Amino acid sequence: MFGLKKPHVVNWTTTLFLSITFLSAAIGTPYYLYTYGWSTPLFLAFLFMFSACCMSITFGYHRLFSHTAFKASWPVRLLVLIFGAASFENSALLWSSEHRRHHKHTDHEDEDPYSISRGFFFAHMGWLFLRYTPERPLDNVADLRKDKLVMWQHRYVQLIAAVVTFVIPCTVGWFVSRWDGFLGCLFIVGFLRIVCVHHVTFFINSLCHVLGKQPYSSRTSARDSWIMAILTFGEGYHNYHHEFQHDYRNGIRKWQWDPTKWSIWLLNKVGLTWDLRRVPKEKILLAQIAQKERALEARLGKQEITLSGAAAQLLETARQHLAHAAEAWETHREARNNALKAAAKTAVAHESEGLLATLRREEEAAAKNLRLCIRAWRNAYRVACATI
Repeated sequence: MFGLKKPHVVNWTTTLFLSITFLSAAIGTPYYLYTYGWSTPLFLAFLFMFSACCMSITFGYHRLFSHTAFKASWPVRLLVLIFGAASFENSALLWSSEHRRHHKHTDHEDEDPYSISRGFFFAHMGWLFLRYTPERPLDNVADLRKDKLVMWQHRYVQLIAAVVTFVIPCTVGWFVSRWDGFLGCLFIVGFLRIVCVHHVTFFINSLCHVLGKQPYSSRTSARDSWIMAILTFGEGYHNYHHEFQHDYRNGIRKWQWDPTKWSIWLLNKVGLTWDLRRVPKEKILLAQIAQKERALEARLGKQEITLSGAAAQLLETARQHLAHAAEAWETHREARNNALKAAAKTAVAHESEGLLATLRREEEAAAKNLRLCIRAWRNAYRVACATI
């Protein structure tokens, strides 16, 4: 099935669950709307549960647990684990294990759990219908096994999901308006919301590897799309994410739609999240330059032409200067980071202040020189493109 080489069997539990939830939403939603009509409280309940569950996946399962892009207080972790369970996407432990494997083996036909190389449907949801035999070991989430809240959720994920999705909403709905409220919470807040949340996540694995551009790297199929960012709570800047997976941001520009990033940042301001990991701007620019170089090389190869002598020499000189500047900047940056780590362990921190100040100045000077070389490369690149 799907051309997989490794032994596998049909995962009947997941297959039946996805089928039942879809059919219940497809049949129950129009029946309810025809019988009882739409109401503002029901819409708000649906919107709350949909947003809470989606954000618990993007904020919690993805950026917090899978990539450790930041750290969060226990109340924040508890909330995302509860509503993450209500998403019916398995436990954070299992989800993170699969996702880390996806990043390690992106696009590999067998090792990537939801490889787009197997086709759109397989990446979207087909992979969920299968179970490998033997099952993949949870050998890449040792850090999460030490988190008591993560392990609590892992043990009781089905119970938490059922209570948060069906028991509480349907009970409240019954006391508010009897069958009207009960069925509304069952079909709209329950089944329809589950299906919608599922496909928001599924689209990240499928459409985000098909639709959009690749400004940072073409080494994987991941792509950036502002349309997908809107649909997936900021996860649509997928090309950036695959190149810099430990950054807490997916949309790095202030104007790029990424409510997950904004939520992490806001919680940081009130002390509920900390150690937010950000990729330096210089490193991002270098990735964009490398991608433009690859695109230029492909363009020249496709048209079977070469750059003129002067343009080629100008670009090659700019490349060499840029490579030396990037290496120097990385060296100074690493030296300062190592000194900061050493100072944090030192009882008398003031003894390191002079060294840290010197290293900071050297890093800033190296960064300034790197930016100048980037500017020179851009000019040379424009000249080269103009000659084609």
